[in-house]
Amino acid sequence: MFSEFRAFIARGNVIDLAVGIIIGAAFTAIVNSIVADLINPIIGLIIGGIDFTNLYLVLSGTVPDGASLQAARDAGAAVFAYGAFLMACLNFLIIAWVVFMIVKAVNRAREAVTKPKAEAPAAPPGPTETQLLTEIRDLLKAR
Repeated sequence: MFSEFRAFIARGNVIDLAVGIIIGAAFTAIVNSIVADLINPIIGLIIGGIDFTNLYLVLSGTVPDGASLQAARDAGAAVFAYGAFLMACLNFLIIAWVVFMIVKAVNRAREAVTKPKAEAPAAPPGPTETQLLTEIRDLLKAR
């Protein structure tokens, strides 16, 4: 059983997957930094520093006016935290856009490095079905 497990681990797909996960984790840190440190401050300036995270509706319980979402949760109130959801959606869109731009840049760089191969000349078109049937008919007549 151990040798079978060792053979499974030694297969290229498992090692490639492990490398992909490690690189993905490092890439996630880069993308999160781009979003949190570069893009979100710019968006904050554009929308006037509004943070939607603390927008919520109290479904049950009592919460002091102007309390933050965390304070409302700590008070034991059931809250409908639509602001946190909106911020999560906004962050997702920003992250998706950043990843798209990075992948697009990598693809352009890859295309610039690889030279397009010269296309082989196209083969001349073969005979049509009618031409083949005519040729077969003529061969049969010549017999």
